[in-house]
Amino acid sequence: QVQLVESGGGLVQAGGSLRLTCTISGRIASSGVMGWYRQAPGKQRELVATFTDRDRTIYADSVKERFTISRDIAKTRVVLQMNSLRPEDTAVYYCKALVRGAFYWGQGTQVTVSS
Repeated sequence: QVQLVESGGGLVQAGGSLRLTCTISGRIASSGVMGWYRQAPGKQRELVATFTDRDRTIYADSVKERFTISRDIAKTRVVLQMNSLRPEDTAVYYCKALVRGAFYWGQGTQVTVSS
């Protein structure tokens, strides 16, 4: 059973930083396609940052220069370092990974940025 376990969300003041971590349970390696999405209240889920199948990284324009995505060599963990956080970054953040030919989602972790 593949599960994605997220951690690192919380409450932070504007300008602060948070680090989100997503680990695939059972040390199962992904294909390398791993990323983060977020969903704010009343809005659709949107891409934040991801590794592609060609090991490129894609960032939403709104987070470029502030967020950094990374993963371990084994491709079992993906990390989102979030700096210079803004109130509009407030959302539930979800990890997504392609594992054994299927996409899986984490349960989500709340990030709240106060002004």
